[in-house]
Amino acid sequence: MIPVLVHARPGYFEPWGKDADLTKNEWQQPQVQPSASQSVFVTAAEKIISFHQNVLSPVDGPRSHFYPSSSQYMRLAMRKHGFVKGFFLGCDRLMRENNAKWVYKTVQIEDGRILKYDPVPD
Repeated sequence: MIPVLVHARPGYFEPWGKDADLTKNEWQQPQVQPSASQSVFVTAAEKIISFHQNVLSPVDGPRSHFYPSSSQYMRLAMRKHGFVKGFFLGCDRLMRENNAKWVYKTVQIEDGRILKYDPVPD
């Protein structure tokens, strides 16, 4: 049997970088006013999304490569198209959330970053 050497650096190294190096998104997200006839499912989903945006995201740091961010996109899609179609549009967006080059238009935001521009379809 041939001995195998395993070389590893001591300690733990975060593969995606340190969260402390990330900054909070200070730019304005597009807004759509909730309709008065919003379903119970959309209202519940919006509360979950708000929890994610206000509690989890500040701790984890900004990760979205799109404008609007994926959580805001799902919120806008559900307001515009209802719970089922908005949920599927939001899931489709989450499946495309990566740093790879795509064929999207880009937009430069206030802090100088360039993001993929993918608005909610009509």
